[in-house]
Amino acid sequence: MRIINILAAAAIAASATVLPASAEVTGTKVGSLDCEVEGGIGLLIGSSKKMQCTFSAADGSSEDYTGTINKLGLDVGITGKSYIKWIVFTPAGSEIGKFALAGKYAGVSTGLSLGIGLGANALVGGQEKNIGLQPLSIEGQTGLNVALAVSQLSLQAAQ
Repeated sequence: MRIINILAAAAIAASATVLPASAEVTGTKVGSLDCEVEGGIGLLIGSSKKMQCTFSAADGSSEDYTGTINKLGLDVGITGKSYIKWIVFTPAGSEIGKFALAGKYAGVSTGLSLGIGLGANALVGGQEKNIGLQPLSIEGQTGLNVALAVSQLSLQAAQ
């Protein structure tokens, strides 16, 4: 348990320097992306979890996606299902086509769960590498977990 306390303190300290830089996504807001992420086990050097997402566009339309979020770095513990909501941005003046969110995203992720946890994930990517995902609501998850990792998100149009 002492190791978990030390890792938790390290993740909190590191997030103070990582979050402000990684959370700055600018451009035109085109909608929001709501995702349900499966629970799992962090294996110290990383984790991989499947997710189901819905993109709600500013014009009222919606698109469903499936995907995987991979974390490489410190990710220790067990978590239950979590929910993440991102605001979706594109460069000013850009328009996105149907299922334009499909593609790969990268960014820095931090999180701490002791019962019910909080985390933040700002990512950039997509088909044209011009879509920014900025956390709107912090993920809620249950379990015991500490994470400070580079995240990769992969989204595909749902079948």
